[in-house]
Amino acid sequence: MRRVRRLAALALALAASAAVAGCGFQPLYGDLGVAQNLAAIEVVAPEGRSGHLIRESLDDAFAVRPGTPPAYRMDLTLGETRIPRGLRVDNVATRYEMTLTANYKLTELATGAVVKSGTAASTVTYDSADQPYASIAAQQDSQERAAAETARRLQLELAAWFAQRR
Repeated sequence: MRRVRRLAALALALAASAAVAGCGFQPLYGDLGVAQNLAAIEVVAPEGRSGHLIRESLDDAFAVRPGTPPAYRMDLTLGETRIPRGLRVDNVATRYEMTLTANYKLTELATGAVVKSGTAASTVTYDSADQPYASIAAQQDSQERAAAETARRLQLELAAWFAQRR
């Protein structure tokens, strides 16, 4: 029974790949040079915790190789808002909604021209505890999650742009 399921799954995968190959589908990270272009981006983020977190996330997402000269520079400006949600009877917030907005300009270093600009944002929520340390830890975790999600959105946007540019 188990072998039949595996063979059926393999047959389905082969049929799906044949159908996709016939329609002209090409993976985003195929032979389009997307990965090489992303790895050649130097990220310049503002000072502070959010700037550090998003720069680290983008360096990981772009698979930047230290020591290789960049072909592009991404200048980021960040905006962070925190809105209280879920007020208790005594008017104290029990949850917060944190939004991280990243405005970027991608500059081609060879020409000095801004080749792409845009905005990516992500919103996360977190609980506010009565204990001060727990509340600080929750806020820092929300910054990490927002930076990772914003970096993922920037990675996808730039990958699609590099793929279309070719």
